[in-house]
Amino acid sequence: MFFGGYEDDDDDISETSSQKDELEDNLEDVAAELDLGEPSDELKDFARRNLGELPDTRLNLVQELRNVIYERGEVVPHRTDDSFLIRFLRARRFDVEKAHRLMNNYYSFKENNQELHEDVHPMNMRFIGDAEVLSVLPYREQTGRRIMIYKLGNWNPSSYSIEELFKATVVVLELAVLEQRAQILGGICIFDLGGISMQHAWQITPSIARRTVELMVTSFPIRTHAIHIVNESWVFDIIFAIFKPFLDDRMKEKIYFHGQDFESLHSHIDPKFLPKRYGGMRPEYRYTDWIHNFLNNETIIAEMEQLGYKFDLGEVKKMLDDVELEISSDSNVIMTSETSSLSSNSSSVNNNA
Repeated sequence: MFFGGYEDDDDDISETSSQKDELEDNLEDVAAELDLGEPSDELKDFARRNLGELPDTRLNLVQELRNVIYERGEVVPHRTDDSFLIRFLRARRFDVEKAHRLMNNYYSFKENNQELHEDVHPMNMRFIGDAEVLSVLPYREQTGRRIMIYKLGNWNPSSYSIEELFKATVVVLELAVLEQRAQILGGICIFDLGGISMQHAWQITPSIARRTVELMVTSFPIRTHAIHIVNESWVFDIIFAIFKPFLDDRMKEKIYFHGQDFESLHSHIDPKFLPKRYGGMRPEYRYTDWIHNFLNNETIIAEMEQLGYKFDLGEVKKMLDDVELEISSDSNVIMTSETSSLSSNSSSVNNNA
């Protein structure tokens, strides 16, 4: 339940001036939306230096991967266009053989875990966002990477199973990989283990651990840059012991344990890019801002529907109406411009239903 695969990550990228200026000028000026545009020149240079994405060979390698797919017939992807194939090449530093293997693993994971992908209605998983079990910050850290946060102590195993967390994670990953920036830089994950108990530990079996590592390492075209563990207790030792046999040395090197020492976390992530609960400078934001922007972006909806996800616009309108009522009664939550316009936009969604 993390960002996806990795391949000898030793990269680095400087803080962009635009990101820095935005945060210094207005800490609340946040856009909970995916960046579907082309990479900046800085990112292109990063991809050239660290991923081997060279302008004069890029398209040739995409075609070579396409040829391998057709010639070997080991996998039948639902798409073979350039933008889809390049995700797998970027995740494996433009090594065609490794990219092809990753694609095989991606579709094998789907086939072997059909319950995570079939008849999934993303809007029906709102309860996970309501409990803040899984969230993605609406801003990036100093190197431009997204941060996904799990607060597993908020998960009530008696209310819903770990399968639901897997479903939500896969949805988030499929959305994340739409950003070319994420394809190039990878992502960061924070596991906040405050409040976990033996009730949670009992849910983690070797089978669950293996499937988690498959999704994290070998079966998704986006790389894990780092995993940060905070607020861990002795219960985590039991859980981590189950995971250890499935982690190789390279993956273990990406995992950092901080306990309640947030200064240790800040040595990796600047506090300007963290919520206040982790000693950062940022207020809390509602996950519903993300939903609002997704539902008003036809490209995102089309991409997700191609993968088999289903969107009931009637349920969407009801959810957005409920969200606005909740936000208007909660003065402790930042309401961005996206959130404040939920009512008018939810009406337009209903009219299009």
